[in-house]
Amino acid sequence: MSAFLAIVFVIAVVWWPLVEANLGYIDWSRPLWSQLDWLLLGVFAAMSLLIMAGPDVQADAWIVLVGAAGGLVIESWGTQTLLWTYFTFERPPLWIIPAWPIASLSIDRLVRFLQRVTPTSSTAFRCTYWLLFAVFYVLMLVFVWPTADKSLTLMALALCALLILTPTDHRLAVLTFVAGAGLGYWLERWGTTRECWTYYTRQTPPLFAVLAHGMAAVAFWRVGLLARSLHVRLLERTRQWILPVQ
Repeated sequence: MSAFLAIVFVIAVVWWPLVEANLGYIDWSRPLWSQLDWLLLGVFAAMSLLIMAGPDVQADAWIVLVGAAGGLVIESWGTQTLLWTYFTFERPPLWIIPAWPIASLSIDRLVRFLQRVTPTSSTAFRCTYWLLFAVFYVLMLVFVWPTADKSLTLMALALCALLILTPTDHRLAVLTFVAGAGLGYWLERWGTTRECWTYYTRQTPPLFAVLAHGMAAVAFWRVGLLARSLHVRLLERTRQWILPVQ
């Protein structure tokens, strides 16, 4: 939680003009409580509580690392192709990147909860998996079609197809997608209605954008598994090189 608040503080200091711009909207002649952004405060409070539920420094470090890197890639794709734009017109704005690892930690906690309260039927989740991700991919094709000639969009389509066609755990993938989309709705609802970012469709928010948070969560989870596996192998190989042959 301290690290979370520290990140918020750094963003406020480094991008102080943004803070001043938002403070400028406050009418000090009216009650402050009636002007507060309760949706933002609610999302902030929910994510704060979630990231403090069952923390594991070692596991969370991987989630933060992958979330930050993945968020930078996604924001670069979306803003460079103009699928969405930020009110600062940065492509992408660096101040939004810390939101991705924080959201990733929150999604991790939501997935743990869903694992406890959902059945473990592999057949049901397998069918749900293929239906859910097939619908998502169709929606993605429709949404990104205006930028289908862009290399970044083609790479995004190829990566999503690869992830969908190579499932490792149908149940965990579905739960991760649901958790990511669930949190993503409130983030997108706040961002688009406050015009912090705007999609080319002008929807607040588009269905694809909400579901894309679920796909991003699945991608981060899969990349995290791969990164940790490679890390373990690297440590084993390094140990073999350092330790003398018996």
